Amino acid sequence: MFWVHLLLLLVIIFIGIRYGGVAFGLLGGLGVAVLVFAFGIKPGNPPVSVMLIILAVVAASATLEATGGLSLLVKYAEKLLRKHPEYIVYLGPICTFSLTVLVGTGHSVYPLLPVIYDVAYKNGIRPERALAVSTVASQMGITASPIAAAAAVVLATAADNNLDINLVNILMVTIPATFIGMLTAATWSLKRGKDLDKDEDFQIKMKDPEFRREVEDIDSTSTEIASTGKKGLTVFLLGILAVIILALFNKHLLPEGVTMSVAIQFMMLSVGAIIVLMTNISPKTIVNSSVFIAGMTAVITIFGIAWMSDTIISYNKPYLIGLISEMVHLYPWTFAIAMFLVSMFLKSQAAVLTIMLPLGFSLGIPKEVLIGVLPSCYAYFFFPFYPSDLAAISFDRTGTTHIGKYVLNHSFMFPGLIGVGTATVIGYFLAQIIFLN
Repeated sequence: MFWVHLLLLLVIIFIGIRYGGVAFGLLGGLGVAVLVFAFGIKPGNPPVSVMLIILAVVAASATLEATGGLSLLVKYAEKLLRKHPEYIVYLGPICTFSLTVLVGTGHSVYPLLPVIYDVAYKNGIRPERALAVSTVASQMGITASPIAAAAAVVLATAADNNLDINLVNILMVTIPATFIGMLTAATWSLKRGKDLDKDEDFQIKMKDPEFRREVEDIDSTSTEIASTGKKGLTVFLLGILAVIILALFNKHLLPEGVTMSVAIQFMMLSVGAIIVLMTNISPKTIVNSSVFIAGMTAVITIFGIAWMSDTIISYNKPYLIGLISEMVHLYPWTFAIAMFLVSMFLKSQAAVLTIMLPLGFSLGIPKEVLIGVLPSCYAYFFFPFYPSDLAAISFDRTGTTHIGKYVLNHSFMFPGLIGVGTATVIGYFLAQIIFLN
């Protein structure tokens, strides 16, 4: 029956891809109902602790955006990019990666994309080189963020399995691994495609006055930053620092019985509360922010899809363990391939980890392997329909960032494969060293 249940899950996912957004979560709930009433299966456990952490982090990040603090971060990044345009292929992804690490969501990339295009084009650099790797880097930063949902899932799952894994352990692996992976992908991107002045197709298009006008009509005016932005950003950054300090000394600072995953929840809510009190912003602006809307979509997606997946895995766990236990015991690293394949269809790294990590622990895969291969939970670049990828395509008016004729030969494929592949390999070996010590 496992294969029948899996087919049902795949059907739900493919329909979810068609509709997008919260449809993933809603359809996941429908899938649970079908499993309960049509197959007589007891529903699994919805990932409540993970959802609560995401809600807390999203609330804090959305509050930061409402103050103008996120725009201020983008402004600082823009200054750096315009000051050193010749390094845009490196600095673009470094900026988008860093924004994600600080804010905890890859959706912070959108304001930077037109800037990256503008800097690249005005300096004769093929925009695809910088844009494609920058969007990939924005998603690679999720597992390296101390406040992103991905780290929260690992902490919550480890606690459920009585394993001593803390936030610092995770970040010591994911930050260097994903950063080096991102730089490797950027290095590969330096010479991809032809320079614009040598690209015959582009030069032919430039003879069309309308196309030339569209390519060169770039709005590079900076938006005015609210006066509350600096206060909001300062409190937010201090809040992240407080979370890291708490993770380093949690045994001394937290009362007995209070886990780090719970601490992240009340710490991030506190950060949002202090920002509101210090800046006196309207709560309405928080719930109308793009970060809040994207975050709530992620929560509903994880609620439905992860709940349905947990229901299937819990019911079929003996069969699954018998099916793949021998392979993962001989080659534990193959679990990275399984996570990558699942992520190709799920547009949430937190959802992938919520589904896969409990299975990994059940299979007896060592914790250093599971932490080491965390970067492999990002593979939704494989099909070029993620919002940030589509945004990069629309912002590149030269048309160099594109979806290929055969769909899979798109601009994000090689930066994604190189970046994630490198990060996973480095993370795997780095985790062996860190956890052995």
